[in-house]
Amino acid sequence: MFTAPSRVFSQLARSFRTDVRGLATRPPQPGPGQFAKRPLPPPPPPSSSPSGIRAFLRYSPWSREFPGSWRTRALLQSTVYAVGIVLATNYVDEVWFPKEQGYASPREVRVAIEKLRAAFPEENQVSTNSDELELYGSSDNSYHPASPHSVIVRPQSTEDVVKIVKIAIECRMPMVVYSGATSLEGHFSGISTGSICIDMAGMDKILEINETDSDLVCQSGAKWEDINQTLKEKGIPLFFPLDPGPGATIGGMVGTGCSGTNAVRYGTAKAEWFLNLTVVLPNGEVIKTRRRARKSAAGFDTTKLFIGAEGTLGIVTEATLRLAPLLPTKVAMAQFPNIEKAVDAVQDVLNSAYGNHIQCVELLDDKMMSAINQAGLVSRPYPVSDTLFFKIQGDDPAIKLASKTISSIVKKHGSSKFEFASTDKEADELWMNRKYALMSTMGAFPGMRCWTTDVCVPVSRLPQLVYETKQDLEEAGFISTIVGHVGDGNFHALILFKDNDDRELAKVDDAVHRLVRRALALDGTCTGEHGVGIGKKEFLVEELGEGTVELMKSIKKAVDPLNLCNPGKLYPDNDKKSGSH
Repeated sequence: MFTAPSRVFSQLARSFRTDVRGLATRPPQPGPGQFAKRPLPPPPPPSSSPSGIRAFLRYSPWSREFPGSWRTRALLQSTVYAVGIVLATNYVDEVWFPKEQGYASPREVRVAIEKLRAAFPEENQVSTNSDELELYGSSDNSYHPASPHSVIVRPQSTEDVVKIVKIAIECRMPMVVYSGATSLEGHFSGISTGSICIDMAGMDKILEINETDSDLVCQSGAKWEDINQTLKEKGIPLFFPLDPGPGATIGGMVGTGCSGTNAVRYGTAKAEWFLNLTVVLPNGEVIKTRRRARKSAAGFDTTKLFIGAEGTLGIVTEATLRLAPLLPTKVAMAQFPNIEKAVDAVQDVLNSAYGNHIQCVELLDDKMMSAINQAGLVSRPYPVSDTLFFKIQGDDPAIKLASKTISSIVKKHGSSKFEFASTDKEADELWMNRKYALMSTMGAFPGMRCWTTDVCVPVSRLPQLVYETKQDLEEAGFISTIVGHVGDGNFHALILFKDNDDRELAKVDDAVHRLVRRALALDGTCTGEHGVGIGKKEFLVEELGEGTVELMKSIKKAVDPLNLCNPGKLYPDNDKKSGSH
């Protein structure tokens, strides 16, 4: 059929226009080694616009409507999978392989040591000597779990302590303060994951003596004996009356809430003998708990917050101490047929008109008197009997009147002997043997170890407690001695056992636990002055109640949320039933 030329040209033109439009809308073809991009999906019709959630889910890399390329989709999916794997791995690590308090890893411990070396470049100010780390992390007179520290740092000032704390925070390293090393309950034991031992021995200076105000300011590494000796050498008729074990420092005395032989007259650390403290908090901030005024009604007493906290709330660097007048004293000794009569006599003496003249009254049982004789530390042997040592203070007329009253009272209670030390030298010797009771006990039985513990009960319950304890230890087959601050119901049991005998050590541990429970049953305390540390923390709920212990823990968490200050001490473990043994 013949088609007119005009129609042919018209059809060809339409076909050409269609091809050109197709070329214009067709995406460019990929070259060699290239991949085609996924075309964008057409927009949904206006009548079927998605809801807000569907519009958001459209951008999910698992959505069929994802607007990006397949490469973008794969990248997002891989990222989500990787994050999920990391979170799952961390969860498994935390549940199956928990870290202790999230403390520093071994690499972070090494980093902390290098930072400390850079901050304290002086020789011997930072030590990683293995023997020193072992020595500073344990004690021969403590039988509780211990670990060596990772590093020892020796600050000279409060500013130095701040530097240490900031490095500890940065590297998550626990800090343990070391001073006099007289603790018996594991207070300065190292932490198994690694710890910084802060040795305060270099911070032992008396900074200021205010004789007119009867106070002085010192660093926390100062020893109470050195303070009193300095006052004596300067001719200042004052002294600091808290007298715990020889070698104790002010910082440790604050931490344990110490007392001593003078407690019957002057009280304990929780009286007003510490007027204020300078403390480096666990966040590195330095505070002073109050001014130097003798009394203050401004706010609650934050000084006492740190007394007995055992270094868990901050690091004490300085203290203002209240001093007492130094009065003349005489030492007397009275011996009794048994402890009950001795304690009854003490109560009558303290309640007499001359009770205020008794500075100290100490009980030494018959075995302690025998140990003093055997140790050979006295110039002449003493009769072996339950004995009271009195230290009477005042001028000569007051001491004579007090002595007459005491002699009459002890005789009424069956005392077989009451005599004064004949010379000052003998008086010092008598009292020194009381202060060094541990050394006398161990000197009398060479080759043996000694576990020393203390409890405290109302004074009227002390005879029962001592009698039952002596009977218990004898039945268990132990050699033991007993000394006590009988005026306030506090006594110490020194239990001897064979060295390197784990079975006997376990028996001693059981005996100590029985002693503590016996004291608690008599409305007493698990420790009168040694402190809680590691050894006594399991008894805290039984003694104080869950509410009080939880309040203590709440304060700890608020002040030290990272738990860097002396962790593992004082507060009962959450995963152990308190008092179980």
